[in-house]
Amino acid sequence: MSFLNPFLKDKKNESSDISLVGDSITVETLKRLIPIRGFSDEILQAFATEHKSEVYSKKTVLFRINDTTDSILYLLKGTIVLSDDKGNTYEVEAEAAKAKFPLSSGTKHTTTALAKTEVSLLRVQQKIMTDRQTSLNGHTEISIPDHLTDNRLLHSFLEHYDSEALELPTLPDIALKLRKAMLQDIGIADAVKIIQLDPVISAKLIEVANCPLYMTPIPAKTCFTAVSRIGLNATRNLVISLSINHIFKTNSPLIKFYLDKIWKNSLYISTLCHVLATLTKQVNPEEALLAGLICDIGTVPFLNFAANLPKDYYTETELNLALQLVKGPIGYKILVEWGFSDEFIKIPLYSDDWYQNTSSELNLVDIVVLSRLHSLIGQTGMTELPAITSIPAASKLKNFSLSPEHSLNLLYEAKSQINDAMKVLAN
Repeated sequence: MSFLNPFLKDKKNESSDISLVGDSITVETLKRLIPIRGFSDEILQAFATEHKSEVYSKKTVLFRINDTTDSILYLLKGTIVLSDDKGNTYEVEAEAAKAKFPLSSGTKHTTTALAKTEVSLLRVQQKIMTDRQTSLNGHTEISIPDHLTDNRLLHSFLEHYDSEALELPTLPDIALKLRKAMLQDIGIADAVKIIQLDPVISAKLIEVANCPLYMTPIPAKTCFTAVSRIGLNATRNLVISLSINHIFKTNSPLIKFYLDKIWKNSLYISTLCHVLATLTKQVNPEEALLAGLICDIGTVPFLNFAANLPKDYYTETELNLALQLVKGPIGYKILVEWGFSDEFIKIPLYSDDWYQNTSSELNLVDIVVLSRLHSLIGQTGMTELPAITSIPAASKLKNFSLSPEHSLNLLYEAKSQINDAMKVLAN
């Protein structure tokens, strides 16, 4: 059956052998596991009927760090110990919330896994991730899932959206002029003339050039010095980044609360993106900064639509549920309208998906996903978060590794740098 292909076993490059008879798989078990629980009941039932788990004895090495793989593993029974390249270890128990997520889902293992007890594992092909992403290829299409059919706000919005009546935000003139001029291969002096048409952006650019993200001993005092230090392409991205703030504005007190919260979170993610891009040296830091700022930009038109409805038309729960569904396709539509590159326009669609795998090499989507996950580490109530080592983006890092302990250290060490950069970008 072709629809079972994502689940077919593949033991390629795995370092251990099955030592015991496997257990039967139930649909109830599959419905606990993220993200495969999103498949239809028919597919889950067919898989559960035809497959068994893999059972390994105590002290078996399940996989080793840096081994390549094309399958993902879930822990169903027992306890395993994961260790990273720095010797840090942590345990995962089958009954714990972490066991809902794959132990490893990238093309390369980022940890070594040892069975502390006898364990039962579920193995599925990584093609499952590709199949999930293929289902998102409608991009701007929004369909109401069964659990949201009673959401009146969502129905009203989609009627408005499908009629092409939704008003999309536009970039400020200064950002448009600079981007258009740079298509003509202009120099720094010409770029500065355009930027100085907006004194606020010009002043902010100087402030950004002097912020901790650039760590230079001699402060920039003029726009020309700032652009020279940052570079033309980076300046273009920063001008757009500094211009986006005006989009997150509204006269509605309720919607202002949401927009302020989303903007603040976008600032935090964007500065984390810059820090990670600088540390990993695989993605341009200024592009990463902009990527973080636009990851949730699709929320703006939806919230502006909600602001024009009566206060009793929807509940806070209905608003939040609808927001999660619509922000990706709307964000994609905005960035296409703005003429952003293919790598950028994918970001709103996949930035919430821990298991996205849109490229074999680390890209901007990966940096945003890693940064978003970092931004949630340590927050109360965040029990359904995967280990940073288990997501595909982490396996693409070169000469740099992340682990739960390393992630917390990174956040602690970069705290002042992140806070100072956020202050510069926020105003």
